[in-house]
Amino acid sequence: MMTTITEDQAGRPAPGADPVLTLTGVSKTFGAVSALTDIDLEVHVGEVVALVGDNGAGKSTLVKVLAGVHRPNTGEIHFEGRLVTIADPSAALGLGIATVFQDLALCENLDVVANLFLGQELSPLRLDEVHMETRSWELLNELSARIPSLRTPVASLSGGQRQTVAIARSLLLAPKVIVLDEPTAALGVAQTAEVLDLIERVRERGLGVVMVSHNMEDVRAVADRIVVLRLGRNNGVFGADASTEELVSAITGAADNSVSRRSARRAGQTTDPEVDQ
Repeated sequence: MMTTITEDQAGRPAPGADPVLTLTGVSKTFGAVSALTDIDLEVHVGEVVALVGDNGAGKSTLVKVLAGVHRPNTGEIHFEGRLVTIADPSAALGLGIATVFQDLALCENLDVVANLFLGQELSPLRLDEVHMETRSWELLNELSARIPSLRTPVASLSGGQRQTVAIARSLLLAPKVIVLDEPTAALGVAQTAEVLDLIERVRERGLGVVMVSHNMEDVRAVADRIVVLRLGRNNGVFGADASTEELVSAITGAADNSVSRRSARRAGQTTDPEVDQ
């Protein structure tokens, strides 16, 4: 089944009509603990879906289900319209689902080229260094990545540059969906902007992107849809124009919180008795 990618008014690919990845009623338990319960999720090509929620909401478990680390107890996963089973990480990669975990899994003593092709070297018995370096330059140039030298050890790169290398490595196998686990965590303002720009360029390549994040500003900057998890269940789907008050209420399950009270005070309609006094 082919999915048509159209252009939106901003000139980037608009989400396709048919989802490339669909989760229906996915649940995962660990003994008596229910980590996920009846999770539904859709991801289209050319779309960034942000996955948000408090600690313990089930985000990491869902990422590992998509990556093939955990197998769900119940539910169905469809990829490009086909019912699939993601038995292990190799099966996920084989389908076209690449995952960049928060720890990035980079070897700091190796250079950029070695990290990009780690585990998938060209001609491993006699490394084709020239071809690997050429392919690395091509890929990083397509992503407009700011890497000073491909022979620079990863240990000397900034946090944003390391995230770029990890994302570029996941693109070598030409996936259709890429899952990013907290891609801007512990990054400075400039590095965060660099990574968000990179996510937009990945979307422009026609990939579906699932982005896990705690930062609402980062989420609104690049997401087309925001999916909220709470206590292992779906708790709302919002557009990128959703207010912080709406998102916090869905994440916490409480309509009365500091964000909503501050919003009400600014509107001159507060119901907080301490403020009324």
